[in-house]
Amino acid sequence: MRCPAFPEDLITAQCAWDRTYRALADPAERGRTTALRRRLLELSVQVWWHPYWREAGTGHRVALRTRAHELESGAR
Repeated sequence: MRCPAFPEDLITAQCAWDRTYRALADPAERGRTTALRRRLLELSVQVWWHPYWREAGTGHRVALRTRAHELESGAR
């Protein structure tokens, strides 16, 4: 299956979602869990209800997460 071209704002939101999720698991961030959970919910809404999914369908959601993971891994 060909990798779809995702909108930049969707990729950005998914990358931010991944970073926020990892921060929630970090013991050093224990005092910020409420703020991180709120941020995770906001990002979840942005990713899940993005207009891109009206055209593409939900089959590409795994490809989006894979692409975001690749970008984050290369950035470290």
